[in-house]
Amino acid sequence: MPDRLDALAGVTFKVAARCNLNCSYCYVFNKGDTSWRQRPARMSQEVFEAGIAGLREACLRSGRDHVSVTLHGGEPTLIGVARAGAFFDAARAGLEGVADVRLAIQTNATRLTPRWVELLAEHRVDVGVSLDGPQALHDRRRVDHRGRGSYRAVRHGLDLLHAGGVPFAVLSVVDFEAAPLEVHRHFCELGADHISYLMPHFTHDDIAAVRARYGPTPCLDWLGPVLDHWWQHGGMRTVVQPFAAMTRIILGGPSPLDQFGGAPLGFCFVETDGDIEGLDILRICEDGFAGTTHNVLTGGFEVFAAGDDLHSEIIFRGRPLPTGCAACPEAQTCGGGYVPHRYRRAGGLDRPSVWCRDLLGLFGQLRLLLDVDHRETHARREALAALAAGAAVTRLTSRPPPSGRRL
Repeated sequence: MPDRLDALAGVTFKVAARCNLNCSYCYVFNKGDTSWRQRPARMSQEVFEAGIAGLREACLRSGRDHVSVTLHGGEPTLIGVARAGAFFDAARAGLEGVADVRLAIQTNATRLTPRWVELLAEHRVDVGVSLDGPQALHDRRRVDHRGRGSYRAVRHGLDLLHAGGVPFAVLSVVDFEAAPLEVHRHFCELGADHISYLMPHFTHDDIAAVRARYGPTPCLDWLGPVLDHWWQHGGMRTVVQPFAAMTRIILGGPSPLDQFGGAPLGFCFVETDGDIEGLDILRICEDGFAGTTHNVLTGGFEVFAAGDDLHSEIIFRGRPLPTGCAACPEAQTCGGGYVPHRYRRAGGLDRPSVWCRDLLGLFGQLRLLLDVDHRETHARREALAALAAGAAVTRLTSRPPPSGRRL
């Protein structure tokens, strides 16, 4: 179904099903899911190339001419430099002449070496580094399997990236016990050109203890001061998420993040054994909840896209707005929040995000800064949609006639 496959903008390959760290909040290993135990520790060349072949076929069927290929884990550097290089080569060769490919890697940076940095620079790979703040804060949760902090190893990796001229983004999970501005200033001092703050992954089944300890809106209380600092000290020179995405949505544009807006996710995951997963963070809901019945070794992504299950819906069509969000003024901007954060065993995914009040507060804070109310957002969205529709008609009518025919 080309119309659905057109939504497939990329594939994240979970090339390592193990990690050299044991971060306390990790949604892969420490939130109850055990599916990783049954998978090979590392992805084979056969599985990776089958995934790329499936992505190539999806592009040919849909007409998409640009996609992303991301190495993820576990910790992707566990596969070694040689295998990573072979994967990057295979991705470019497999999509050559069909689609431009953006390569990326999400790493804890503890195992980076000069050779790794050379490889990343050679292939122009977008690098995301997981980091939680200054050493004392980072080392509380991001520890190895013997309980030792990883900050020094991460900083060594960042130094190598700097020396090799490889830009990097920082991905950080909000720690309610940390001072927000101390964390944010640290990231700015490190020279990251992109900072993403992730709201911790909880469902309606386990959020009560968090609220009892940190209050009704801990994400708003933490991120609000960071938002003000970002606005007053540099603004858009450093991209800070989720604020940049929320700003774009308020101004009428589509969300560039999967946490908002309700649009199709646009990418799926391939595990080390070739199994195709939906949104992998859904594993926080129940053991095996992110899994599907599809595998790249036995079929392409078109079969997955044609399905009517939860995962194909989220990736290719978009999840409906939760019932409780229908009357909310931010319904079309927030879109119900991140899908995994909507879950409750009794009722599934038909609930607003556990961070609903936090999100409303952040949207409200940004609206005051931007001086854009809900009516203006709606008007902007309609105007941009009309422009997009006009551009689509222009592209269609300006195409040359097929070879051998005259209009």
